[in-house]
Amino acid sequence: MAHLLGGENLTVSFATRTVLDGVTLGLEEGDRIGMVGRNGDGKSTLMRLLALRSTPDSGRVTKRGDVNVGYLDQSDVLDGDLTVGVAIVGDQADYEWARNPQIREVMGGLVSDVDWHANVHALSGGQKRRVALAKLLIEDHDVIMLDEPTNHLDVEGVAWLARHLKSRWRANQGAFLVVTHDRWFLDEICTKTWEVHDGIVDPFEGGYAAYVLARAERDRMASVVEGKRQQLVKKELAWLRRGAPARTAKPKFRIEAANALIADVPAPRDSMALSKMATARQGKDVLDLEHVSLNFQGDDAGKKLFDNITLRLAPGERLGLVGVNGAGKTTLLKLLNGEIAPDAGKLKRGKTVVTAVLTQEVKELDDVADLRVIEVIEREKRSFNVGGKEFTAGQLVEQLGFTNQKQWTPVRDLSGGERRRLQLLRLLVGEPNVLMLDEPTNDLDTDTLAAVEDVLDGWPGTLVVVSHDRYLLERVTDHQMALLGDGKLRGLPGGVDQYLELREAALAGSTVTGGGNPVTSAGAASSATGTGPSEAEKREARKALNRIERQIKKLDQQEKKLHDDMVKSTEKSDFDALAKQNSELKNLADEKDTLELEWLEASELLGD
Repeated sequence: MAHLLGGENLTVSFATRTVLDGVTLGLEEGDRIGMVGRNGDGKSTLMRLLALRSTPDSGRVTKRGDVNVGYLDQSDVLDGDLTVGVAIVGDQADYEWARNPQIREVMGGLVSDVDWHANVHALSGGQKRRVALAKLLIEDHDVIMLDEPTNHLDVEGVAWLARHLKSRWRANQGAFLVVTHDRWFLDEICTKTWEVHDGIVDPFEGGYAAYVLARAERDRMASVVEGKRQQLVKKELAWLRRGAPARTAKPKFRIEAANALIADVPAPRDSMALSKMATARQGKDVLDLEHVSLNFQGDDAGKKLFDNITLRLAPGERLGLVGVNGAGKTTLLKLLNGEIAPDAGKLKRGKTVVTAVLTQEVKELDDVADLRVIEVIEREKRSFNVGGKEFTAGQLVEQLGFTNQKQWTPVRDLSGGERRRLQLLRLLVGEPNVLMLDEPTNDLDTDTLAAVEDVLDGWPGTLVVVSHDRYLLERVTDHQMALLGDGKLRGLPGGVDQYLELREAALAGSTVTGGGNPVTSAGAASSATGTGPSEAEKREARKALNRIERQIKKLDQQEKKLHDDMVKSTEKSDFDALAKQNSELKNLADEKDTLELEWLEASELLGD
């Protein structure tokens, strides 16, 4: 594989703290890399260096002369005075960009519902993010670097972006580097993971699930006992092993290899006997929305946001809510909390219900901005009952990652992720028995997410979570429901995958309008031009399909044998053999990716 770009002995310091200390790494063609680490450990700094957007204190970044790098920052970089169309395609006429199937696919996936003539400054945060993404993805780049691309994207947008990145290049072409806290996204698109910590970067093979396993194995081999950090990794592994088959197949070798490591880990959640954080006693009646209807306000006044919906929450129920942006997820939480009244129908509230809502904003901490973290919690109580044991406020805040030093930090000086953690903890110490979380993963890194999930695993009340984070929904909720934008609330026995299927079906045959000219949507773009293949081409495609299917079957058999061999090597602690087998498995995966792309091309030609 050809080298694209890299950094040599990169060192960056801020004040007295060294963020990167002599880091050397690089990207090669075919690399699909996810970058993880705690907030503030240097992920974005490293990405800016590699994208040549900033310079290191020492060391250098080099790239091959013809390599074109596309970079998406976390901040808004678009000119707010431009219209959406000009911001994305510049001065191109509609017919110029519309004849390009790649551009049509990006437009259909990201900005089909955005007003083409609106000024960028008038858009919502999510719309601005999608416009910036669209501008980047329609360009021809050899390397794409994305810093938190899933921020402000809904479940559907995240799934589309994953599909696009997986199919953008052939297996051994192009490269991307992604910083994200979305663990499903990491698992779906990445074949390598970089962990940034303590000024260094550790590389791992595989996506998030494989990284969790490899990190635990690395710590065990080095006899490193990190207390709480190691326990979080082990609990994450325990959940992965007990998860859906589709997820347990993600790691590069079987999760069963970790059984010895996690055999002593308790079940992640006992729905019948949760007893960690004390809560107000919950009766048999919780919250019921009965035949509720509610109209939109403002420009869409008169249109139905909810049309005769009924939702009954049971004691201890754990519900996940997904839906398109603007479908009313946040409004539904406000209805449940009694903050707004429906136009029709009613809310029934149990006599013993005590609710708490984690909103998307952190302005609720403005009234305590001058207090220190420990003082905020001590204002509620000085001791707390957790699992039948008494904990001080200091011990409790430490559970969500506030070290002794951080406990004495003023709230105004906390980072976004730290404010989010304090916001959640402040709600929990009020001992609610109904907890509603609106996009709780905003601003949290993967380690902090695991800590928050650990707390929610043992929380005994009724839980309602609105989130685009599929990993979080699958872990902390027992079932999901969807708002599809049609005023109805629908159950999802098949989970988030069923929601995406429903949305895809609803959007089938839709069009993207750009400058007044209709353009076929992403799903139809590939067949929008041309007269179709000849019979000879179809015969060759059928032969290719048969050949490729035989080769893939053979690779599956080789992969299964390697999995078995790796389990044996792990049991024998033969790490040299394990490393060799892991390398062979990676080569098999690359070969299989190439074959699968060939299969898709042949299948598309046949119209299958």
